[in-house]
Amino acid sequence: MLTVTGARRVLVDPRTERDGDVVVDDGNDVPTTLDATGCVVTAGLVNAHHHLLQTAFRTLPGTRGVPMADWLPVMAGAYGRVGHDPELYGLAAAVGAAEGLLSGVTTIADHHLNWPADAAADDTVALAAATVDAVRGLGGRLVFVRGSARDDPDRAAESASAIVTGLLGDGAVGGVDPDGRLQVAVGPAGVHSDGEATFRALGEVAARHGLRRRTQANEQVDTAIALERYGRRPLDLLEEWGWLAPDVTVAHLCDVTDDEIARLAAAGVTATHAPGCDVPMGWGVAPVARLAEAGVTVGLGTSGGGSNDAGHLLADARLAMQVSALVGPQLPARQVLGMATEGSALGLGRPELGHLGAGSAGDLCVWDVSGVADAGVDDPVAGLLWASPGRRPKHVVVGGRVVVRDGRLVSADERELAARLGERLRRTPAGA
Repeated sequence: MLTVTGARRVLVDPRTERDGDVVVDDGNDVPTTLDATGCVVTAGLVNAHHHLLQTAFRTLPGTRGVPMADWLPVMAGAYGRVGHDPELYGLAAAVGAAEGLLSGVTTIADHHLNWPADAAADDTVALAAATVDAVRGLGGRLVFVRGSARDDPDRAAESASAIVTGLLGDGAVGGVDPDGRLQVAVGPAGVHSDGEATFRALGEVAARHGLRRRTQANEQVDTAIALERYGRRPLDLLEEWGWLAPDVTVAHLCDVTDDEIARLAAAGVTATHAPGCDVPMGWGVAPVARLAEAGVTVGLGTSGGGSNDAGHLLADARLAMQVSALVGPQLPARQVLGMATEGSALGLGRPELGHLGAGSAGDLCVWDVSGVADAGVDDPVAGLLWASPGRRPKHVVVGGRVVVRDGRLVSADERELAARLGERLRRTPAGA
C-alpha cells in the first residue's frame, strides 16, 4: 500500500479537491510512504498527442518559422540520414518518455507516422516493440498509434494488424493489455496526407480489433490542401469516410466553424488541443472554449519535438490557458488541468486514468509548491499553471509504483539516456 501524506491540496478530478492523504493499492504488502508536505497532488498527466521519434530531431535548421511544405522534407531528410531501426526508436522513445515522466506525464499517446520505405509488417512490429519497451522500462504507460503518412493503404493495414497481434497477443480488451500499461490505436496523419483508402483500411483494422482511432485535422494547412485537392473541408471528408464517430479523436482543430463544432459534438468525437505545436507552426489556436461549450471533450497534447521541441505537458497547459484569450474567454486553470488529465484520458477511452477518484488506476504527481516560484501564490492549484512554467514534480507514481522520486527517475539516469541518444545520432547506420 502506498500512502502520500501531508499534502496541502489534493486535486481528485477537475471538479473535486480536498486536503489530506492519498492511499493507492499498489499490490504490495509492504507499506510505502511519500512525503507531500507543502505539495499539491494531482492525477498523472496524460499527453494525448506526441510523436516520440521527433524527440531525436529538435531545433533542426530549416524547421523553425517555415511553412509545413518546407518543414516536412527537412524532417524526412533527417530521418533518412539517421536511419530507421529499433535502436533509434527505442532511444528516442526513452528520452521522450523520461522527459514526460520528469514533467508529470504518466501516459503518452505516440502517434507514430514515419516508417521505413517498403518495411515488412514484421519489421514494423520490431520498431513498435522497441518504442513500447523503452517507455514501459521507465514505468510509464504508452498508447502506440500505428499511424500513416502517405503509406500504401494495404501495407499500413497489414502492419497495424501485425502490431496489434505482436504487441498485445491474447487477453487484450479494446486494444489495451491486461495491466493497462500498453494500448494500441490507429490513425492516418490527416486528409492532407492520406486518402480515403487509407482511412477505410485502418478503420477496418480498428473495427476488427476494437481499437481507438486518431487523426489530425483542420490546421490551416490541412484545410487548404483539402480544399485544393478535393474541393471540400477536412471534416466533410472525415465524415464521408466514416471517421466522425465516438471512437475517434481529432488533434489540432485550429480552423473550425461553429457548424463543424456542432457536428463534432453530435458525432461524439473527442479533440486534442496542441498549442505548443500549433502556435509556433503558425496554425492558429483551437477554440477550446467553444468546443467544450458544445459538449466536445478536449484533451491536451504536446505534439512532437520537430514542431514543439519539448514534451512538457504542464508548460503547454500554461500556454493553452494564456493563448485561449485570443480566440474566446480565457480558460480557467482547473479546466486546463482537467484537459491534461481527465480530458485526454477520456479521448483514449481510458476512464481509469486522469483522476484520483473511485476506479482510478493510481497514477499521480506530487508538486512542491513551497519554493520561491510559488511564494505569494494565493491559489496553489491555479499556481501550478500560472507560476513556474518549467516546474518538475517532486514524485510521480504510475499504478501505485513510484517512478520519479525527489525529482529523479527511479529506474534510469536521465543524463545517460541523453548521452546514448546523442551517440546514436552521431552514427550513420550500416548501409546508409
